Amino acid sequence: MKHLAHKLTIRMAAAAIALALPATAQAQLFFTDPNFERGTVEPGDPVIGIPLPGASQAELRAGLLWNLRAGLNVSALQCQFSRYLRSVDNYNAILDHHSEELAVAYSTLEGYFRRNAANTRAGQREFDQWNTSTYQNFSSLYGQMGFCQVAADVAKEALTRPKGQLYEVARGRVREMRSALRPSGDRLFSELPALSALQPLPHTLFNGPSCAGLRGRELRRCQQSR
Repeated sequence: MKHLAHKLTIRMAAAAIALALPATAQAQLFFTDPNFERGTVEPGDPVIGIPLPGASQAELRAGLLWNLRAGLNVSALQCQFSRYLRSVDNYNAILDHHSEELAVAYSTLEGYFRRNAANTRAGQREFDQWNTSTYQNFSSLYGQMGFCQVAADVAKEALTRPKGQLYEVARGRVREMRSALRPSGDRLFSELPALSALQPLPHTLFNGPSCAGLRGRELRRCQQSR
């Protein structure tokens, strides 16, 4: 019993420490964030999403930026279960703050699909299909918690960037957003040793002489012998 109580004390202390750590101050859905893959991506990297064959460097950059927008759009739809994430408010603020950069990305992508289609109408149709598929690729059921956590943090960073620098956010965070689509759990509990299964109390725990009805010296002797 003492061993079990000691383990419980360690786990509760670890949880308290995790809540107090500066590194976890931004966490809202976890005590400590899961380990997601991080790192910058360059235009045309397969991790970004649906490829754009034959695209120019400017068009690939636009595709990367548009993937970021798609991911944040999906988070605005899927992460409303937590008002603390402010997914909708932050997404709308990003559209307003970075409107010019997003408009350029849209027109650049539109030009790519028109250039590679038989006619303008076909190009617009293919652009719409690519756009829809890009949004769908950010949808995750079992990875929703991790994705919403990461997307909320990305949105906050996007709002701190000056106008014209949203692409840098996309370059630095899209890999992490993609990684967060996989099912994940709280790192605090995954890194702590698991508690062993509870064992029944030993049958000898309550064995011993009964001290009921004794008084004075006899009672003290009985209690000492237990």
